[in-house]
Amino acid sequence: MRITFLGTGTSQGVPVIGCDCPVCQSNDPKNNRLRTSVHITHLGKSFVIDTGPDFRQQMLRENILDLDFILYTHHHKDHIAGMDDIRSYNFRLKKAIPIYAGFDTLMQLKNEYPYVFTPHGYGGAPRIEVNEIHNHPFRAQNIDVIPLEVFHHKLPVFGFRIDDFAYITDASSIPATELDKIKNVNVLVINALQKSSHISHFTLREALEEIEKINPGIAYITHISHKMGLHEDVTKELPTHVVLAYDGLKIDLGSA
Repeated sequence: MRITFLGTGTSQGVPVIGCDCPVCQSNDPKNNRLRTSVHITHLGKSFVIDTGPDFRQQMLRENILDLDFILYTHHHKDHIAGMDDIRSYNFRLKKAIPIYAGFDTLMQLKNEYPYVFTPHGYGGAPRIEVNEIHNHPFRAQNIDVIPLEVFHHKLPVFGFRIDDFAYITDASSIPATELDKIKNVNVLVINALQKSSHISHFTLREALEEIEKINPGIAYITHISHKMGLHEDVTKELPTHVVLAYDGLKIDLGSA
């Protein structure tokens, strides 16, 4: 399995428009963060988790030519706004792209992209195959996926476990039942927005507490705000088994 961080930033991205803070003005590319998403290749399949506003730019940057399906965590704009660019893969691969999402996310996608869901729509619309998911394991083609229902303040959000890899974004709490699904996982990706308190995202301290409960082999922090601080400085503060992720970072986990 290979995991590529397409983006590691929060909903505004980094740099933030009009901001003159040290992070937003930094020349270190690790401080430039597109909206959060990952690309995964595993068992001969190529898929992404979320299609945010930077989806087109991210896929071009990584030269990703194949897309077998998409997993959606939730329906906030920074996780779904790139859906229209799925059509490039329709044209290239000559097939509809399956998407897997919870009911609320599917309803929001229908509201924002009605032309995608209209039968016999015009030829330039993205073509998708809709799969509604619940908090039960499912198979996306030949990939076994275990959903993880976490909470973004009061909003249920899906994380996912795939083999020995777990991915959680936009969480402020993880129920004990979901923690049990990922105890001692090899690789964990988890969100931490900033160091100061936030109503709907883990702080860095809170994320580190969750990592301690889960006890992964290694953990990667994502969905990072400019308020977190400079990548180089924050990295020095972290335990040896915790990594501040950055755009373009690649992880190889076992056999691809």
